[in-house]
Amino acid sequence: MSILLLMIPPLILAWYLAHRRGKKPPEPTLWPVLGMLPAILLNLHRLHDYVTEVLAACGCTYRIVGSRLFNLDMLFTSDPANIHHVLSRNFANYPKGPEFRKIFDILGDGIFSADFELWEIHRRTTIAQLKHADFNEFLERAVWQKVEDGLFPVLDHFCGEKEGLDLQDVFQRLAFDNICKLVLGSDPCSLRVELPFFPCEKAFHAVAEPLLRRHLLPEWVWKVQRWLNVGDERIIAEAAAAFDDFIYPRVVGGGDDANVLRAFEKMYNERKSVAGSASLGGFLKDSSLSLMFAGRDTTSACLTWLFWLVAQDPLSERKILEELEAELGLNKKWRPFTAEESHKLVYLHGALCESLRLYPPLPLQHKASVQPDILPSGHRLARNGKLIMSFYSVGRMESVWGKDCLQFKPERWICPSGKIKHEPSYKFPAFNAGPRTCVGKDMAFIQMKMVAAAILYGYKVRLVEGHKVSPRDSILLHAKEGLKVLLCKRN
Repeated sequence: MSILLLMIPPLILAWYLAHRRGKKPPEPTLWPVLGMLPAILLNLHRLHDYVTEVLAACGCTYRIVGSRLFNLDMLFTSDPANIHHVLSRNFANYPKGPEFRKIFDILGDGIFSADFELWEIHRRTTIAQLKHADFNEFLERAVWQKVEDGLFPVLDHFCGEKEGLDLQDVFQRLAFDNICKLVLGSDPCSLRVELPFFPCEKAFHAVAEPLLRRHLLPEWVWKVQRWLNVGDERIIAEAAAAFDDFIYPRVVGGGDDANVLRAFEKMYNERKSVAGSASLGGFLKDSSLSLMFAGRDTTSACLTWLFWLVAQDPLSERKILEELEAELGLNKKWRPFTAEESHKLVYLHGALCESLRLYPPLPLQHKASVQPDILPSGHRLARNGKLIMSFYSVGRMESVWGKDCLQFKPERWICPSGKIKHEPSYKFPAFNAGPRTCVGKDMAFIQMKMVAAAILYGYKVRLVEGHKVSPRDSILLHAKEGLKVLLCKRN
């Protein structure tokens, strides 16, 4: 506490000088003792946008340094060449590492935290399940059942309501129910008209900001908070307890459709020596939690930003509706469609890609080099040097995407032939890049197209007037204030 009190006068001085100058330059001031910490703290409420401004002004790569007390020394980059180097060309030099595992200890030995042989086993097991002959049929059945039994009743209930509906909350519940069905074999039914409170479902949202602040604060601050059971560490502990309470009973029992769980159980029994966890239950919990993080927040965040962007661009909405009628033959009458049919929806695919480009669900990624390295940009990294790749900033770099980089243009993803245009993953890293590219990418697109099409075809979605929408500063790019919308049925 005394340390924080000592920091108040320099912060006040930094704030005063910055505002006295009028419009301050993006590059942070390097203060004696405190380094660049004042600039970080003053912009903590808009960290992703501030980092983007600094990188745009300083050549896409910039080192942030602070006081030794706070151990703040990180190299930030949005340079696609650097991202390609780290995630692909020199992949072996950039494992998750022990510091990543400390920051994300809540994930245990799941695929996101695992390295080397354990990660390879996780990946092979997950891919085998996604490529199973019956998986697409199972996915279609699960998504459409949730749309019919959960989504439509909720949207119908809120049609005409003047206070509006938080569409982000709806998407998070829908994605949570779906991923639980796919991974645990059971549907918790959090998406109901009464919108019940589920501690586990809300824990994903609660823990996102504290995990971002762990990147900036030294470990001794975490330990003090943990010892006192206050602040961020209390939130993380409560979230961990909510995950355990929800997942453990389900991995022990497992639903009738718990094929993914059974696959990981088989893997554990065959390769127990590298499984990491002390028990089968612990390993299954960690494996499930990582997949639930990916399944809940990638799709729900993308859909949230898609509907916000489309609501401000009526032309794109009309083109999506025209494509649904032309490619699926809906002819004024709604019907579910298959995963194979979803590939025909090229313009909707482009709109989803634009949402992911401008608002990637995982806005940054943390890496540390095992050995010293020189990035393509010429910047040096010492052994165990901290590197933060800002995926949020990549999509907003004029040098990467052109002068219209801040515009929502689904057409940029469509070739003259009418097919989907491919962009390198290091330029479009919403699903990561290199060997750690998200294995559920295709599944995510299928699910998002189904949900987006069902809503847009059946309902008019308009933003609540005066409702502010901005990205939340956390490891998951939620809308800070949610997405309040007004609904009415289409004729």
